[in-house]
Amino acid sequence: MNPKKITILGSTGSIGTQALDVISRHRDLLSVYALVCHSNVDLLIRQAKEFKPQVVAIANDMQYKHLKKELSGENIEILVGNEAICDIASSYEADTVLSAMVGFAGLAPTVSAMESGRTIALANKETLVVAGELIMQLSRQQMSPIIPVDSEHSAIFQSIHGDKKDAVSHIYLTASGGPFVDYSAEQLEKVTPEQALKHPKWDMGKKVSIDSATLMNKGLEMIEAHWLFGVPPEQIEIAIHRQSIIHSMVGFKDGSVKAQLSLPDMRLPIAYGMLFPHRVDIELPLPSLKDLCQLTFETPRRDLFPCLDLAFESIEIGGTAPCVMNAANEIAVERFLAGNLSFTNIPRLIRDTMESMGSRNISNVAQLKDIDTEARQRSRAWSRHR
Repeated sequence: MNPKKITILGSTGSIGTQALDVISRHRDLLSVYALVCHSNVDLLIRQAKEFKPQVVAIANDMQYKHLKKELSGENIEILVGNEAICDIASSYEADTVLSAMVGFAGLAPTVSAMESGRTIALANKETLVVAGELIMQLSRQQMSPIIPVDSEHSAIFQSIHGDKKDAVSHIYLTASGGPFVDYSAEQLEKVTPEQALKHPKWDMGKKVSIDSATLMNKGLEMIEAHWLFGVPPEQIEIAIHRQSIIHSMVGFKDGSVKAQLSLPDMRLPIAYGMLFPHRVDIELPLPSLKDLCQLTFETPRRDLFPCLDLAFESIEIGGTAPCVMNAANEIAVERFLAGNLSFTNIPRLIRDTMESMGSRNISNVAQLKDIDTEARQRSRAWSRHR
């Protein structure tokens, strides 16, 4: 069997680098067709020299000359810009496109890949949060299967595999709780970006780490699960599971529950997403019986972490509301990391932006881009004391 060709959108991020680790261990099964990143040109150069893709692309045109110079001796096509990235994503040369770009930026290339009927290993939450209905329609129309890579959605996908979707009654999304699970309201007022980036269980990028700390990550995952598996939001429950061993559970109409368990390591769902339906050794040990004797579940403290409810509200409102919520959250996280927004003002900014923009029916991706732009502008201008 020839190795499966993979395009990695977001190769220099946390998911992308771990995907390349999996590929390096299984070169008989996987090869790299294309590598794409936003601006981390030095890491992209090292990756290109090691994995020898046919194509590399960088979104930031300021880095193009340096990239081209450093790879001049390699037999690699070098491209720049968002349009080129969409062209790469749509190439029939790749078997699977790993969509791991962070934020709204991942939507357009993911759509391009789906329009070409590529298999999508989906790690970009925002694609389904912003355009879930359009994306699922496109998946069916273009026969472009979506294999979820998020640990929670991979767990659900694995638990449902072999059963019909209409047999599913409930989904239980588990959350580690993040670094502030035991904080008081007073402590949350003083949280710093450095504290928020120290996740107790997972090795993740900055944006996802902050989303985990606010529990917005779990709200985005609820919306994702709704679209991927056709389960109404009111039948999706969130549970704090500090051990991060049960990655999610599925309740069926006959009263049974299935779960996927493993020690926390993103390489497992990444490998499964790229090689589905096959499993490979990633040198991850099984949980011990001692690990399995210490599993606990708690209800999220929604009063202290209101981002979770904002996500539920957005999907209940529908239309463009999730797009507005997502854009506001991205800017809020950006401002928090830059030191000009407090941790507890993140949900306040998001709510005010959602209320000021309302919701409209979704017509196409171009409309969503306009909504995203407007929501970002309002969020950048937001002030708690205006």
